[in-house]
Amino acid sequence: MERVNLALFVVEAVAYFAIMVTLLHFSQRIGLGVFLTALGVMHFMETYLAAVFYVALPFGIVSPGSSVFFAGKLMMILMLYLKEDAATVRQPIYGLFLGNILTVSIAWFLQFHVTVEVSPGRGADVGFLKEMGWLMVWGTALLYLDSLGIILLYEKLGRFIQRWVVLRFMFSGFVLLTFDQVGFFAALHYFLGVPLPVFWGGWLAKMLSVCIYSALFAFYQFAIRRHGATLAQRSVGDVFNDLTFRERYHDLLSRSGRDILTGVLDRSRMEIEGPQLVRGGMASGEVATILLFDADNFKDVNDRFGHLHGDEVLKAVAGQLTAMLRPTDRLFRFGGEEFVVLSARTNHAEGLLLAEHLRWQVANTVRNLEGHPITVSVGVATTGSDALSFNALLAVADDRLYEAKRSGRNCVVGQNGRVQAA
Repeated sequence: MERVNLALFVVEAVAYFAIMVTLLHFSQRIGLGVFLTALGVMHFMETYLAAVFYVALPFGIVSPGSSVFFAGKLMMILMLYLKEDAATVRQPIYGLFLGNILTVSIAWFLQFHVTVEVSPGRGADVGFLKEMGWLMVWGTALLYLDSLGIILLYEKLGRFIQRWVVLRFMFSGFVLLTFDQVGFFAALHYFLGVPLPVFWGGWLAKMLSVCIYSALFAFYQFAIRRHGATLAQRSVGDVFNDLTFRERYHDLLSRSGRDILTGVLDRSRMEIEGPQLVRGGMASGEVATILLFDADNFKDVNDRFGHLHGDEVLKAVAGQLTAMLRPTDRLFRFGGEEFVVLSARTNHAEGLLLAEHLRWQVANTVRNLEGHPITVSVGVATTGSDALSFNALLAVADDRLYEAKRSGRNCVVGQNGRVQAA
């Protein structure tokens, strides 16, 4: 019997992972909301099973609700972070927490009704609903802490074992599910009188689940995601796609993504591609670096020589940057006289060298009408060591750009306040 239960345990874990990862993998086609809804809708069942449904395995008494499905949910949240970002991860957690608070509130309010039993022996058990509601609230509060912890630990481990993505994934799961087991078992023991030996069986089951999910994650990461299961073609029978196809088409036209003046990619394109490139790099254990350029004293150029010449200067700067960049680099006009270079698979030292090379190129080739050189100041920031998201990375680069301005302009500023002088 224990071996049968163990086999079913493994099948449940594999099936859960396969279904949820399929929804996540095809989220660009079917919408991320499908994955998030599937992630959240099982919360009541997870809590109910963790409270009352236990089976015997060779190493102890466990509940699949906690050891398979809740453990799977936490690992799915980490995968969601790797594919999207922290702002997306918080949505299902906040939704679950507020929804469970609402469940408890409604259960408390419903107890004031005088109920009628329409089916013999099938009366409403408001006490059970309230009890489950509080367990779900506690479980979601733990999930919030678990999610923060597993993301932060995964990132911290990246400083030591950056390229061992699967090992980071597994170790993060071990640590945070151990924390979760302590916290949730305390509630089960207090509210439901679950005996202490169940704690150890549940903990071992969660560790087994992490091993299973990590092996499946490795298979997905290297056999499917990296080597590309392609998305299916748009189905004509998908009514929702048919209804929204024209809207998407017009939106695509309105966001052509090119800056009219300089011809480089524009800010709207950057806001789409930047976060995707950063998330993709971090998910595969690769760093990316942002270079934020600003033309020095550009207002003086406009004031002295007119805006038409100012436009020509911007086009010349953009032309020099474009000509000297590598094929894998992406150049965007951020706004005004500011440009952003996003360099994939580029560490901070390489980013500083590239920025200095581009700064030197602009200073030695672009001139105003009097023949004086046009120079640029540059701020450089790198994923992992400086920030975990594209917007945060851009903010760090912006701070360093202003430090370059304060340091006399025509220079590059990177980490630790280091300035590459002209």
